[in-house]
Amino acid sequence: MTHPIIFDTDPGVDDAQAIAIALRHPELELLGMTTTYGNVDVEIATHNALLLAQLAGREIPVAQGAAAPLVKRRHAPPTHIHGVNGLGDTPLPAVNHRPEPRSAAQFIVDTVNQRPTEVTLVAVGPLGNLAAALQLDPTIIDKVKGVVIMGGSIHEGGNVTPVAEANMFNDPDAAARVLTAGWPLTLVGLDATHRCVLRPSHMARIEAGQGELGRMLAGSYAFYRDFYHEFLGIDGCCPHDSCALAWLLRPELFTTARGHLSVVTDGAAEGQTLFAPEGRGFIEERWSTTPLVDVCLDADGQAISDWIADVLA
Repeated sequence: MTHPIIFDTDPGVDDAQAIAIALRHPELELLGMTTTYGNVDVEIATHNALLLAQLAGREIPVAQGAAAPLVKRRHAPPTHIHGVNGLGDTPLPAVNHRPEPRSAAQFIVDTVNQRPTEVTLVAVGPLGNLAAALQLDPTIIDKVKGVVIMGGSIHEGGNVTPVAEANMFNDPDAAARVLTAGWPLTLVGLDATHRCVLRPSHMARIEAGQGELGRMLAGSYAFYRDFYHEFLGIDGCCPHDSCALAWLLRPELFTTARGHLSVVTDGAAEGQTLFAPEGRGFIEERWSTTPLVDVCLDADGQAISDWIADVLA
């Protein structure tokens, strides 16, 4: 089975790893990439998406999207994690292609309408582009095959606040709209991605197997690895965004549950994802009024990390 996907991204070191998978895996048909701010400014995200496709020898449509959150004040990009250029400050060649003239939201709407019930949206950054697409054409809720979101945290706690994961925190209002829209959605959050560690031995295989793209991935990985050594005390990195593609292609490696999601949009818990399991009673019904979705609560981290290396080696 081939999965036609649109990859919504803010590359980003771990985004680059996932994009390499999307460009290479024979069961993925990468219809296009849509870019957003997050790990970097949106203009840098667009440049990096174009560059990654170029390094892989592919010409993929790239449509630029959200430059800031829907409502809240924007925070500066985390240059200490991804570098100023988003790819670990690795020297980068010039880009030979230009982005789509259409906005990211319009590209999503047009592509889904051209191929109804076929396209899966895989979003691994703040969710402004998907929220904007829903505003342009709410009927895409019933036309997508699925939506896979890398973000959020159910039991794991946060990575940018005590309770919030970065993508949810960067635009909680967009996240609240997207996660409760009523389309077939799976959340792949920190409960799964923190189980996975891409080790130096994995990256050595990737570097050897991917040519010029592999050398860039290895260079950016070294920067990212230094952050994770300080942040989590691990020798490697958590390949967050690749886990969204792993779930799409290898769902048996994840433990999931069905239930109701909501997102806190302001206050001290801003960006926190709240999950009410299906059929579980609480003191009030308000946590169980949103549409049912699937969330990942655990993962076979070793198998997923090995799978990533196997695909890219």
